[in-house]
Amino acid sequence: MTETPENIRGPVFRPAAEGYDDERTGYQRLASHRPDLVVGATGVDDVRAAVRHAAALGARVAIQGAGHGVNEPMDGGVLISTRRMAGVRVDPAARTAWVEAGAPWAKVIEATAPYGLAPMSGSSPGVGAVPYTLGGGLGLMARKHGFAADHVRRLTMVTADGRVMEVTPEGEPGLFWALRGGGVGGFGVVTGMEIGLLPVTRLYGGGLFFDVAEVPGVLEAWRHWTETVPEEMTSAVGMLPFPDVPQVPEDLRGKHVAQVQIAFLGSEEEGRRLVRPLREIGPPLRDTLRDLPYTESAAVFDEPDQPHAYQSQNRLLRDLDPGMLATLPKTGGPSAPLMCVVQMRHLGGAPARPPRVPSAVGHRAATYSLNALSVVRPGQEEIARRLHDDVLAPFEEQALGRGINFGYGRLTEQEARTAFDPGDYDRLAELKARHDPNGMFHANYPISPDKRDQ
Repeated sequence: MTETPENIRGPVFRPAAEGYDDERTGYQRLASHRPDLVVGATGVDDVRAAVRHAAALGARVAIQGAGHGVNEPMDGGVLISTRRMAGVRVDPAARTAWVEAGAPWAKVIEATAPYGLAPMSGSSPGVGAVPYTLGGGLGLMARKHGFAADHVRRLTMVTADGRVMEVTPEGEPGLFWALRGGGVGGFGVVTGMEIGLLPVTRLYGGGLFFDVAEVPGVLEAWRHWTETVPEEMTSAVGMLPFPDVPQVPEDLRGKHVAQVQIAFLGSEEEGRRLVRPLREIGPPLRDTLRDLPYTESAAVFDEPDQPHAYQSQNRLLRDLDPGMLATLPKTGGPSAPLMCVVQMRHLGGAPARPPRVPSAVGHRAATYSLNALSVVRPGQEEIARRLHDDVLAPFEEQALGRGINFGYGRLTEQEARTAFDPGDYDRLAELKARHDPNGMFHANYPISPDKRDQ
């Protein structure tokens, strides 16, 4: 691909050129696109020009913002990097925000906070708001307010023929259904979205850290506790074996740690009362629970913010069997062949209720999610896959399917189908065939029409 696209204001990168690797590489370092051309789009016009250029050459197009969830890397073609499209406009009277394709949640939170408002952001503010929402989006206020996708009002998208289309429930109901929960890249380039905001300025949140060896019943205690809490309480528990090295804080060094993560949309007094049973299960290594301004909501999960290579699998579960929970400290613990982070999130509540406008978000009946994630080096992918299979295997009978946002790694078509309710994958494939008949747009998971009856 030697031609140079016309009418593009942003930078253009080719292989071996300075800046090419930085532009094509996102937060996820295990899988990176290897395009013939990277367009650093600065706005919708750049996206249109890049798509038209690719169409004229018969080249494929992939889209990348922060690059947290690159599952299916593309070889060749045109990569449109949206990281420069990071604008956020707030309408405080309407309680809405317009969010450009490359804006991370941190920027949306910063823009909305002065008005006493907050978005349906996730546990890591560095994640791109648009791709997160296109995958559904289960965040810190999920049990009270549902999926981030439920709060989308409209979107703009550049189509395969280079047109700018406004996608609304009235004007384009099929695409509006598909884009909210159908994931990234299948139908066009989403350049922005309007979302509803919530009158939230603070929460009671943080973490309780336990040594699994000293408090072996922490997972079952958390599961039992989740059956008693109101929808204002969204929580998770993650287990991580910390290495015994000087770089790790002394109180966590060499320990298998269970971190209970709390986000409560209520008073600090009520939050303290609700978490008392968790504080009573054993002495915590750390207790970071406090009244938090929403601008500090990253402290709830306290996730790493440095790019690295990782791989994961997940399941959405109808329930958690206490007997199966007892397997997790062993299969995903210090004796595992790779470091493994095992995390469960409490769902139910608002996510289980049908949204005002239907969407492609799958498995709303799930009450818990289970995720196994490992940091991997090249050549360890198969080891990680087998490890995650072992972690998840005891829960397969309770599994409804997988979540599209929490899986990092290649999916087969059959695996991709399990992320959606029956019939929805084929509906997505039909919309893909209608809006991208030549398969220009490289999706983050395989999506193709059902050929079983052909």
